[in-house]
Amino acid sequence: MNAKSYTFSHALCRTPSRSIIDGLRAVDVGTPSLDLFQQHHTDYVAALRSTGADVTVLDAIEGFPDSVFIEDAALCFQEGAVIMRPGAPTRLGEAAALAPTLRDFYEEIVTIEAPGFIEGGDILTTEREILVGTSARTDDAGVEELRRLVDRWGYKVRVVNTPPGVLHFKTDCSLLDEETILSTKRLSASGCFEDYKVIHTAEDEEACANLIRFNSLIVMPAGFPKTAEKLVGAGYNVKEIGNTEAAKLDGGMSCLSLRFSPK
Repeated sequence: MNAKSYTFSHALCRTPSRSIIDGLRAVDVGTPSLDLFQQHHTDYVAALRSTGADVTVLDAIEGFPDSVFIEDAALCFQEGAVIMRPGAPTRLGEAAALAPTLRDFYEEIVTIEAPGFIEGGDILTTEREILVGTSARTDDAGVEELRRLVDRWGYKVRVVNTPPGVLHFKTDCSLLDEETILSTKRLSASGCFEDYKVIHTAEDEEACANLIRFNSLIVMPAGFPKTAEKLVGAGYNVKEIGNTEAAKLDGGMSCLSLRFSPK
């Protein structure tokens, strides 16, 4: 049986907007190049399509500079989708804009309602549970609303702690397979992955902890050779994609797509 947590027939991506240069960032390390961002995005979409998945690339939304980071706006399962409620005020409209597209794939769509906030970047779905890290963008009320909504589909939610100063839970971790997590040492030290096998990012390569397992591929940001070598040595099929421009906006590999297999 295929693993639901990383076997996908579909993905949604959104074209970077010209307004991306105004995107949110925790620390200003320079303005992203739109041309280079678009090239990286094209390479990313091609990598997903190379696995045989149907990848839909949605039009840019100029009014939402961060909308290329589509993962934060929804959470998708086989049974249905959950529209998120982003914790950044400038991103609240992104989720509503995505809902009509999701209705093309799902009969059942539920929505996180106020007052809680929750973003997809704080959610790691494994074969056995949904891990949600509270952060500046995801609060307790948002987590409890998610717990209530996904109970109808039989999913279990476990709350974990995101390290101080880290934007999203998945900034520091990713799913590699049914039993294995890639994690920074600072995150795994909390004990949140004690029931999993953990592979740590290499020293000084913590910034590559956000990657995705997408069917047969591990899609990871380029420029982290020691961690890439670890993953290849562990038997994974690694595809490296440029991410320098998204990283200027705190974006990584998981942020750039919604991955799912609707029933």
